[in-house]
Amino acid sequence: MTSRQIDLSQRALACEGDTNTSSARVRWTTSISDRQTQTLLEEDSQYFLHQAMSTPCLDALESAEGIYLTDVAGKRYMDFHGNNVHQLGYGHPEILDAIQTQLAKLPFAPRRFTHQTAVDCARELTRIAGGELNRVLFAPGGTSVVGMALKLARYITGNPKVVSLWDAFHGASLDAISVGGEACFREGMGPLMAGVERIPPPVRYRGAFPRDDDSDVHYADYLEYVIEKEGGIGAFIAEGVRNTDVQVPSQAYWQRVRDICDRHNVLLIMDDIPNGMGRSGHWFTHQAFGIEPDILCIGKGLGGGVVPMAAMLTKDKYNSATQISLGHYTHEKSPIGCAAALATIRVIEQQQLLLKVRRDAIYMAERLEAMKARLPVIGDIRGIGLLWGIELVEDRETKVRAYDAAEQVMYRCLARGLSFKVSQGNVLQLSPPLIITREELALAMDWLEDAIESVCKRVN
Repeated sequence: MTSRQIDLSQRALACEGDTNTSSARVRWTTSISDRQTQTLLEEDSQYFLHQAMSTPCLDALESAEGIYLTDVAGKRYMDFHGNNVHQLGYGHPEILDAIQTQLAKLPFAPRRFTHQTAVDCARELTRIAGGELNRVLFAPGGTSVVGMALKLARYITGNPKVVSLWDAFHGASLDAISVGGEACFREGMGPLMAGVERIPPPVRYRGAFPRDDDSDVHYADYLEYVIEKEGGIGAFIAEGVRNTDVQVPSQAYWQRVRDICDRHNVLLIMDDIPNGMGRSGHWFTHQAFGIEPDILCIGKGLGGGVVPMAAMLTKDKYNSATQISLGHYTHEKSPIGCAAALATIRVIEQQQLLLKVRRDAIYMAERLEAMKARLPVIGDIRGIGLLWGIELVEDRETKVRAYDAAEQVMYRCLARGLSFKVSQGNVLQLSPPLIITREELALAMDWLEDAIESVCKRVN
């Protein structure tokens, strides 16, 4: 098999992130001259079980602070990826202080006990969620929360079937990939959880059912069609905004979905694990669309970029599964996780980061649209708050994905000191910390524009 054929086969799996085994990644790795970095990369490959999108690693890190990652050779990267845990950047002093204070007092709480930090955290989450979302369960990670939500929906409705969206990501466990829509996670896994019906997502740029008027409400109509034809549907699970390649549905779409779920007694589960805690310019993404889910899943940034922490929020009327264990996790009411979450909420409010993010969104939209007008390789710009996707194409009419260009841009930016991921093989996904300054944001966009322009000239 040629290197070109290998690259093409890898692109079929480039759904959630960039490909670690392409020829471009090999060239990047061999270009690293620092011996300590090479030694660490070799040891990582020797001791860790290999898996897609993690092996081989990109670089070896020494430290992280604010919006920056620093490798063992001293190179700094602005981190516009962060696995979506870095709303407040890295090592935020108030988060670290809260964790250290909690460690000194109550580092762990066995499951049968409660404590003030957990109660305070649950109360604060219900406050910022608003509406009827006033019941909480904690878990160590987002995938676990999705599992709890699916179990609760089955119990409440008595219907085990679930509708989800193609290309969605809800976690990597067997139940999560069963409702997920990315083939790269189901590859070679055999039979998964039964009763899952997937439907096309509301994608306007290259969607399954495009419309000349750029509308997306008809994708919600297809949800109703499946609910009526299939029967036994207990839940519809979806991200408010798809994080990986940044697909932003319209408010009309989500309001139509809410109406359909209400009329058919289907619970709406919204997965806001990557985008919650302010990335949309709202505490939670559904608030940007003027609706409320029946079950809300949050995580990642909830732990302040330090502690694995996630939560499921639901309504008081669904507090009826008292005879079963929805979660029952060892770290279910983690004192340090709850302390980190409380500090995260406090910092976001004190620094007025939700307002800042909405202002940054205006700057990003204007800057990226100006790039698109000037650079023909950019086919589409889409985003919300501080989450943006730049889709690169070989031709704007055919919309053929520009895989090579996307990789070239990513590695040119990495060389300058800007890290982000590529999704679907051709979408540059930008997800900076919410604390980023306007000057830092402008510098990152300068580097990105230079990289895209240089690739355009090379292609032409």
